[in-house]
Amino acid sequence: MGTLKDIKFFIAKNFLIRLGYWVCRLHAGTVTVIPEGIERVRDHIARGGTVIFACWHQRFFSGFWVPRIFGMNPCIMISQSRDGDVVSDVVARIGWVPVRGSSSRGGKKALQEMIAGVAVHRMGAHIVDGPQGPPCIVKPGLIALASQTGAAISPGYISYENPLVFNSWDRFMIPKPFSRVLLRVGDFIFVPKDLDEKSFEETRLAVERALAQGYAEADRSWGRKRTTVNGER
Repeated sequence: MGTLKDIKFFIAKNFLIRLGYWVCRLHAGTVTVIPEGIERVRDHIARGGTVIFACWHQRFFSGFWVPRIFGMNPCIMISQSRDGDVVSDVVARIGWVPVRGSSSRGGKKALQEMIAGVAVHRMGAHIVDGPQGPPCIVKPGLIALASQTGAAISPGYISYENPLVFNSWDRFMIPKPFSRVLLRVGDFIFVPKDLDEKSFEETRLAVERALAQGYAEADRSWGRKRTTVNGER
């Protein structure tokens, strides 16, 4: 039998899951999404390919729209923390297939499950600097996943016309109601299977640079000079 603390958490968790889902759904209904490059992904999958979207933790809120835009159920890694319990259940209701684990906990098992998930669902997503940063730094898991699956890394450049910025480790953002969201798919990056240590690091840095440049360009489409990162804007 669980402790009183566990029971309270169970009740609070289920309340937060339902609340979080409906808040996200209602909020998403007020936002106009502008997709760019979507057909590139659809064509690649139609030809038998697989795709892993790569994005910053700062912008992952806009993952809400991905299952609906593509009509698919992508897999995504979510941390094994208690916060992750809530996030995992919310994203499952939205249409994602959560795989539990992170770079700091359960990562090896989660990587194997993501490899299997990408093969089955044809599409996955990787929050490159989650769950706790450093912000905008691509961790090795994305490169390992792409290398072992043969999936194309598809940078997801998400930019908000009018963001609400939180005082978190990565300056997390959500779009304000009745604003616009740019959801731009970047050029594919393919990772060979047998990378030596030097090539692995070069590939990781190349993806990191592509994300930084792509986000900056997406943000400039609204007239902003720089991306909000590390407390700067």
